[in-house]
Amino acid sequence: MESSSLPVRMALAGRMSLTFTAYQYSAMFKIKHILSIMHLKKCVAFLIFNFSFLISFAQVPEAPPTSTTEQQIENLTENTEDAEIEDDSYILQMQEYLRHPMNLNVVGASELKELHISPVQIQSLINYRSVFGKFINLYELQAVPFWDVDVIQKIRPYVTVSASSSMANSIGSRLKNGRHTIMARVTQVVEKSRGYLVDPNTSSNSYYQGSPQRLLLRYRYNYKNLLQYGFVGEKDAGEQFFKGSQKNGFDFYSAHFFARNLGIVKALAIGDYTVNMGQGLTQWQSLAFKKSPDVSNIKRQAAVLRPYNSAGEYNFHRGVGITLGKNKWQATLFGSYKKIDANFVGDTSQTFEDFVSSLQISGYHRTKNEATDKNIQTQMAVGGNFSYQHKRLHLGINGIQYQFELPLTKQNDPYNYYALSGKSFGNYSFDYNYTYKNVHVFGEAATTQAGYKAFVNGLLISTSSLVDMSVVYRNISPGYQSLYTSAFTENTFPTNEKGFYTGITVKPTTAWRIDAYADFYEFPWLKYRVDAPTRGSDYLIQATYKPNKQVEMYSRYRTESKSINYNPEEFILSPVVPKPRQNWRNQVSYKVNPSLTLRNRTELVWFDRKGDQPEEGFLTYFDCIIKPMLKKYSGSVRVLYFETDSYNSRLYTFENDVLYSFSIPVFYDKGYRYYINLNYDVSKKLSVWARWAQTIYKDRYTVGSGLDEINNNRKSEFKFQAIYQF
Repeated sequence: MESSSLPVRMALAGRMSLTFTAYQYSAMFKIKHILSIMHLKKCVAFLIFNFSFLISFAQVPEAPPTSTTEQQIENLTENTEDAEIEDDSYILQMQEYLRHPMNLNVVGASELKELHISPVQIQSLINYRSVFGKFINLYELQAVPFWDVDVIQKIRPYVTVSASSSMANSIGSRLKNGRHTIMARVTQVVEKSRGYLVDPNTSSNSYYQGSPQRLLLRYRYNYKNLLQYGFVGEKDAGEQFFKGSQKNGFDFYSAHFFARNLGIVKALAIGDYTVNMGQGLTQWQSLAFKKSPDVSNIKRQAAVLRPYNSAGEYNFHRGVGITLGKNKWQATLFGSYKKIDANFVGDTSQTFEDFVSSLQISGYHRTKNEATDKNIQTQMAVGGNFSYQHKRLHLGINGIQYQFELPLTKQNDPYNYYALSGKSFGNYSFDYNYTYKNVHVFGEAATTQAGYKAFVNGLLISTSSLVDMSVVYRNISPGYQSLYTSAFTENTFPTNEKGFYTGITVKPTTAWRIDAYADFYEFPWLKYRVDAPTRGSDYLIQATYKPNKQVEMYSRYRTESKSINYNPEEFILSPVVPKPRQNWRNQVSYKVNPSLTLRNRTELVWFDRKGDQPEEGFLTYFDCIIKPMLKKYSGSVRVLYFETDSYNSRLYTFENDVLYSFSIPVFYDKGYRYYINLNYDVSKKLSVWARWAQTIYKDRYTVGSGLDEINNNRKSEFKFQAIYQF
């Protein structure tokens, strides 16, 4: 009976209905005690099952993102039009779980949220564990209701099961037994752009004062996500280094100290940190995805306080934060004081005070004008979160108040009528979530200091392990304005939007998965380049076929319609017209053997097909990814061809990069691109990466615009990174 305990447990769990009765719970507890008599064979099975996974830690652990994660990042970049996301905290967190997997026998709901699985699945795992006790091995996850093979494969590199729950909590152990990591990275575009060719002896301020290298240095100490501290120094290309306006070396410095689970103190942040509250209406500074084929990933889930050690110079707080928790209650308080970039406008009439016209978030200080805008504005922020958790019910109250030294005054354009203004403003909200059987409801209701309202409410339903459904409704006033937020909206920031989203995932067989969503939204007020209230829609359907571990292919069709200004010369006013956009993508990934993976994508885009000037775009690429087990080297190669009629029919693709970095360049016009990534583990402590990427355009003689314009038909980038761990 002992050797068959796992199959018996899985069979029993497979018969667990959606409605557990008290009698069923009692019976299952009795079965659990019967089945947990012996431990030796359980431990042997656990070690055998995980041996092949554990030996991979001879190198710096690295797990490639799934195809769904790649699409989430592509969509995020498409909305923000940022080719490189500098916040790598998500990757750092998952890399740490690769090295120290999360023990599913002891973690709670707050830790499971880090795996980006649905709240229904989290609650189901906790229920299963409370009924049957600790997991025997990872195979048992197949018996957890609402869990399937896709979810298990997604989280498998980051989790483990162990009978041991001991964890060194003393400060001395945390300070002595952690890992030190030093990372250095240099990046440079080989061709010189116009910003480096301008004679600095002229009276013009429009030239890059520094060298073309981008430098990043990071030191980090970490002990099992319980204690972390370190610093970051970063210099963008074109910025000075130890001279001129940057006499202190790097243009940007960041330092942090972060500790978790110190008795009643659940989190303590000193230095730079991020804050995440509710559903992103009041505050959300961590990386957050929006629409994607993963229709269940619509809810914001993260710890309120997180350490910050990325190169981005804007989206974080600088000060002190603390989370206290006892029993069902938890409270977070934080304060921040930092200098931020802004466009300064000096008043000489002696009638009004000096003000800033906008806040700068790029972090660039390359030219004299950009350097002048550095740290012009002073920002102070104080806020907090109070939450109550009772079984499956969560209630929270959130608030944050900002105070600026100089008032913010936007340009007097109609679309800026509701924009942030003045020296002081705040956001306050109430959030909730509740799980009942296979249904999870959540939401946030927020208001500003001026009384403008915002609402986001959602619903997740898992009818079985074969069907998942999701719904999100948002209603956000044009006057609702906020800083450092990221809700589930069509707009980049939650403002001026009403919308209804619904999605469904169907898994008719173990090999097939069908995802689809429909999103209908409207913008009640004007927007930049949209001089009237508008409506839009977004539809997606994707079919994924994965017959085995070697082959994965998907076909995706997406159609979206948004309205923008139409500016023909014969019109005095700019009418607003819808501009539909359609994409059809096919991707195939084939794992030839454990060391070699081949991949191909082909994508077509049609922009405004029924308009006066329809446009088309095409892109295809081939990947070769080599990652031999127990070898010191790995690498990847991509060759890509693109052809579009203009920027309107542009395309985006996720690119593999050096560890802790990724990019999603935009492709338009006609040309080729290729890149080569190489990784070599010099020793157990030292690993190096090198990357060469080049884009070659046809029928063009310049690349880029403004000071970034290159007088050539190609753009080449070299990147080198070294990581030393001890």
